[in-house]
Amino acid sequence: MTQSQSRSKSPASWHPGAPERDGLWIFTRPRDFIDSIANSSPARLAVTAFGVVVLIFTTLLSLPMSSATGDPTPLYQALFTAVSAVCVTGLTVVSTAVHWSFFGQLVILTGIFVGGLGTLTLASLLALMVSKKLGVRGKLIAQEAMNSAGRLGEVGTLLRIVIVTSVVIEGALALTLIPRFLALGESLGQSVWHGVFYAISAFNNAGFTPHSDGIVPYQTDLWILVPLMIGVFLGSLGFPVVMVLQQNGLNWKKWNLHTKLTIQVSFILLAAGTVLWGLMEWENIRTIGGMSLGDKITHSLFASVMTRSGGFNLVDQNQLDSTTMLLTDALMFAGGGSASTAGGIKVTTIAVMFLAIVAEARGDTDVKIYGRTIPEGTMRVAISVIVAGATLVAVSAMLLLQISGASLDRVLFETISAFATVGLSTNLSAELPPSGVYVLTALMFAGRVGTVTLAAGLALRQRSQLYHYPEERPIIG
Repeated sequence: MTQSQSRSKSPASWHPGAPERDGLWIFTRPRDFIDSIANSSPARLAVTAFGVVVLIFTTLLSLPMSSATGDPTPLYQALFTAVSAVCVTGLTVVSTAVHWSFFGQLVILTGIFVGGLGTLTLASLLALMVSKKLGVRGKLIAQEAMNSAGRLGEVGTLLRIVIVTSVVIEGALALTLIPRFLALGESLGQSVWHGVFYAISAFNNAGFTPHSDGIVPYQTDLWILVPLMIGVFLGSLGFPVVMVLQQNGLNWKKWNLHTKLTIQVSFILLAAGTVLWGLMEWENIRTIGGMSLGDKITHSLFASVMTRSGGFNLVDQNQLDSTTMLLTDALMFAGGGSASTAGGIKVTTIAVMFLAIVAEARGDTDVKIYGRTIPEGTMRVAISVIVAGATLVAVSAMLLLQISGASLDRVLFETISAFATVGLSTNLSAELPPSGVYVLTALMFAGRVGTVTLAAGLALRQRSQLYHYPEERPIIG
């Protein structure tokens, strides 16, 4: 073998006068690695994308300049905050307003915006940034994330629409909030910062606040509460629904099935949550019992909107009645729309399972709704998401019970809030030792990435079978 041949087969070896491209293997190998993942495993790419982003923001938050005191933040606190921001949860172990400097808060806000784009969107963007292209399977992944029936060549356009839509909605919310903060006596700089922070935090269902006492001081201020509710609700619908609304407006007949189910179930849960939460807390003097009729209605509506992933709160969650905490657990676990900034098992999952139960009760062979038949594969994915979510919550709750020694209602509340990336808290997160903090950190990451990628992976994984075993039905129930 000649020396020139040896050089061509070993790009890692360096010698004087070698072409500069021989050193490009440092960049091409990661590119090829990411490209191979993008075209083979959507779940692995999503986990990789979120993992890389979390590590970057953990490093930034660990820097001395990120804390208000100028001291480095302990790893478990920086990691927890980074995961909470990127997974748009809102749980905190240190005060966002007190512990973090302006730079630290800016890092958190950036993490919220990036994480709010979604797992599969981030995965697609990572593939585009590294390899400059999406393979056929990578485009299918992005198309599945957006629930788009368009051509594969339009996927890049869809990704741009997601980012532009986020910026436009968040900008509109900020422009609504800034004048109010100015009217309340804040300086122009503070008003702009707080308006932008709340706008991004609301649309991405994050629940982070730049005020040490949160939004409690504004509990009767509709100028602030209404934009927050609108932002959280729009964010919880999901980008596929928002894009359908942009294209077809309120023309019900032109909506696809996903949009119809998402909006219908979202409004059902919103109305039911408002009525039930209000009735349960109506006489509770520790929360809304002593308020006027209008304030009680406002608090009930606000709680119903925020419980399914928003994370902002007007009352101390420790002061809720036990029945209200159980209702909150259920609404948090339900979550919002698929491919949205909300968490939980998603409203379409609930809709599919409810329709399957109705079909079984009627003796129908097909699960039908609005002139469409739901495939059996979709029902299997829904079952997988529910079981996986319940298992994660159960295992994490048992670990936290052992670690913290706290009561079951507080532990279950905090666990579901972390899994569903809601951010409502009984303050248990701040009381936990580092081991408990790591458990919640892993749960937030799994809740944001796990069930979504499981659903996408199962939906895209179709094996052709050349044979079938004889059917035999076990006894169920």
